[in-house]
Amino acid sequence: MTAFSPREIVSELDRHIVGQSDAKRAVAIALRNRWRRQQLDEDMREEVLPKNILMIGPTGVGKTEISRRLAKLANAPFIKIEATKFTEVGYVGRDVEQIVRDLIETGIGLVRDTKRKEVSARAHVNAEERVIDALVGPGAGSATRESFRKKLRANELNDKEIEIQVADSGGMPSFEIPGMPGSQVGMINLSDMLGKALGQRTRSRKVTVEDSFEILMAEESDKLIDDDMMIQEAIRNVENNGIVFLDEIDKICARSDRAGADVSREGVQRDLLPLIEGTTVGTKYGPVKTDHILFIASGAFHIAKPSDLLPELQGRLPIRVELRALTREDFRRILTEPKACLINQYVALMKTEGVTLEFTEDAIDAIADIAVEVNTSVENIGARRLMTVMERILDDISFGASDRNGEAVTIDASYVREHIGDLAKNADLSKFIL
Repeated sequence: MTAFSPREIVSELDRHIVGQSDAKRAVAIALRNRWRRQQLDEDMREEVLPKNILMIGPTGVGKTEISRRLAKLANAPFIKIEATKFTEVGYVGRDVEQIVRDLIETGIGLVRDTKRKEVSARAHVNAEERVIDALVGPGAGSATRESFRKKLRANELNDKEIEIQVADSGGMPSFEIPGMPGSQVGMINLSDMLGKALGQRTRSRKVTVEDSFEILMAEESDKLIDDDMMIQEAIRNVENNGIVFLDEIDKICARSDRAGADVSREGVQRDLLPLIEGTTVGTKYGPVKTDHILFIASGAFHIAKPSDLLPELQGRLPIRVELRALTREDFRRILTEPKACLINQYVALMKTEGVTLEFTEDAIDAIADIAVEVNTSVENIGARRLMTVMERILDDISFGASDRNGEAVTIDASYVREHIGDLAKNADLSKFIL
């Protein structure tokens, strides 16, 4: 779990996302509270529940981007999932308990990576022995092995192709256990059930010496890791530090004008209630309690309203943050300020072809103006509009870049207007297209 202060978390988010300080502060405090809870004594720790968040704002203002960046910062089991993927329990489709099962898989991956680093030195020695066996055979004398070991460590054999035996994880069918709650609890793999009885199946694979190390290191590391301890640690980590980002929650609001069964709307909301409040979900690794998993929900709510959610669900999302629509100045900052801003991306892409791109200040102003104009007159899709505008402007340059090696191209306001004018002019016509 990360020990960053809220100020440090906001500062890191500021490097990638423009504005939306309220949302950044809310997620930073929520993330820090996870760390604070871990410092409490056991009795108090059990009583402190996470304050779940509902982020409300138009599309393209940074809700999903905040979740993506938070996942990298959190150093905790994190999953981002769309609420629209689920159906009510009892219908064909995925039920909401699958969220916890996916979160457990993420948690196991995190713990496995940590454990692999801990045993990497021993795993490297074992992998090296297997590579030497493949090069000279297991029966070779110690002098021959030492000679090849020196060459191996000097990277002289990197391009040599060898044949190694690797564990065969595929080929066995999977099936679901009928009648199990959620129907996907099992996904039992026959190779898991029969592996110990039949012995580990292996297959031959031809790879270069350089590539073989990564494969063999992973195998040897897994042999040194206690799977049961790893799973128990992952479950504890998920139960105490897990974070679920539930996107597009406004799409599961029930609409009064809709008749018939609401298989993927209100029913899903009802199924989410116990999950967010705290329940125990069965997984193939064992039961997982969701009492202390943090849920961050987000939605545009441009058709539905937050009050259209079930009152019980609203109560389980006590912290509400509104993200504001983007202004012209925000668009300008999005183009230039973030670490991997759009302009830097296109400059770097063109540099691979030997073309030097330069954007003038008035060009950046013109791009921001057009993005605002089209968003206002057609459909407001927020910062995603900038991608449309940039692609249109650089279409000719991107197409012919391979023939323009060594050239320098300056993009100014007149160039922007010349290549994008028709997009702005024809914007209003879209309302007449059926």
